[in-house]
Amino acid sequence: MPQKSPPLTELTTVKLQSLGASLAARRKALRVSATVAAEAAGMSRVTLHRIEKGEPSVTMGAWSNAIAALGMQLQLQNNETLKPAQADQTGWWPVSISLADYPQLKSLAWQVQGADHLTPVEAFDIYERNARHLDLPTMAAQEQALWQALQQAFGKRASHV
Repeated sequence: MPQKSPPLTELTTVKLQSLGASLAARRKALRVSATVAAEAAGMSRVTLHRIEKGEPSVTMGAWSNAIAALGMQLQLQNNETLKPAQADQTGWWPVSISLADYPQLKSLAWQVQGADHLTPVEAFDIYERNARHLDLPTMAAQEQALWQALQQAFGKRASHV
């Protein structure tokens, strides 16, 4: 009789979902369909979808293949050596962007009804469409870093920013 896996901690579940969402965002940023990405990774579209949702039952090998197919790599780090205050977050953005943390984005997203969080793609699109309304001199450093990271990830299309 096979042994059951131990239950996952909430933190592990959140990390897997975050990793899956990052893979989905990368795939979409590359403008690659789920079918093409899955074929490149040697798996079914359904398996890739499960990875993008952060399902823990997918094998580590499948996760690794999906990561490699999207031109990324997984890196382990020792918790003792990580210091969040000193971590370099250049080019980094959260998987879910809270409008409360980014005042100018919140003011630009007035038409988004009932949402207090956006995906990176949604945030980029709102910044991009409304770039002429940004007040860069008064924008907080955290929000400027987000805007620059999104431009780097998804392409800087606005000529006036």
